[in-house]
Amino acid sequence: MVMKKGILIVFEGIDGSGKSVQAKLLQEKLKEEGFDVVSFQEPSDSQWGREIKKKAFHPDSLSPEEELDLFVKDRRENVERNLRPALQEKKVVILDRYYFSTISYQGARGIDPDRIRKINEEFAPKADLVFILDIDARSGLNRIKDRKNKERLFEREDYLAKVDQIFRSLREKNFIHLDALEKEEQISQKIAKIALDYLRNNLA
Repeated sequence: MVMKKGILIVFEGIDGSGKSVQAKLLQEKLKEEGFDVVSFQEPSDSQWGREIKKKAFHPDSLSPEEELDLFVKDRRENVERNLRPALQEKKVVILDRYYFSTISYQGARGIDPDRIRKINEEFAPKADLVFILDIDARSGLNRIKDRKNKERLFEREDYLAKVDQIFRSLREKNFIHLDALEKEEQISQKIAKIALDYLRNNLA
């Protein structure tokens, strides 16, 4: 399958929404259909991404602005090292979290979401499809309560409720909101249909 251009498909949602599982399932489905697919996640494995993950276990060690700065630095490197080259090669790029997570998570910490969007859109490629898995904070936390090495920064229910509210407010033509409480298979089927229809309309 040869694309007219690189396609960027993003998965978003609060912790416990199942977005990582759905990103993997879509990648497998698209490969089966013959598409040239690569996947990445944020935070990445850059020095900035590693710093973010380390600091997540000490949530009070970073101010919201310091946290935002780390995410932007990590994203810049991810864009230059991974996303842009893959898109230039006309691949289908699946991304687990993007700047919509920064808008929602750091926005919930008091930073103006519009400012966060503007900073990121100055350098970050535009997403073609954004799947947002909506789930209430309590249900999301219940799903991840048995995870090892949980990132405590993102675990507080009151905080995640604010994050969820911002995610739900993100509404654009290419944003697809899905009920994360539906069965995993039902969600993946919906996502696959939307993605395949979009990709087939962009074949060279």
